[in-house]
Amino acid sequence: MSSRTVEETRTFVEMTARHQGWRINDDERFLDGLIAGLTKNFNRYGYYQCPCRVSWDGDRDKDHDIICPCDYCEDDLEEYGHCLCGLFLSSEFAASGKPVRQIPERRDDARFP
Repeated sequence: MSSRTVEETRTFVEMTARHQGWRINDDERFLDGLIAGLTKNFNRYGYYQCPCRVSWDGDRDKDHDIICPCDYCEDDLEEYGHCLCGLFLSSEFAASGKPVRQIPERRDDARFP
């Protein structure tokens, strides 16, 4: 299995945001933590599993919905202006200057009733 550096992960995040028309969180400390988490998860599981969600111990089939950008990202950006972990922001939210806040989890995880 190949591994990723934090620089490669940052490039992935920037390219994803650009491709989708999103912005990335401009709080560098916060962003560095998210990128470190994505990198760690890639190197552990072989895919960019969302750093703010619990994995099925690397079961890609069960984790398919939380591979970054997760299946819930677009709906979260539309409704709240940012994704659950605060990595990706809509352009409007980014321009507003509002802080990222906690939003409801959309994932129905059978392990946590």
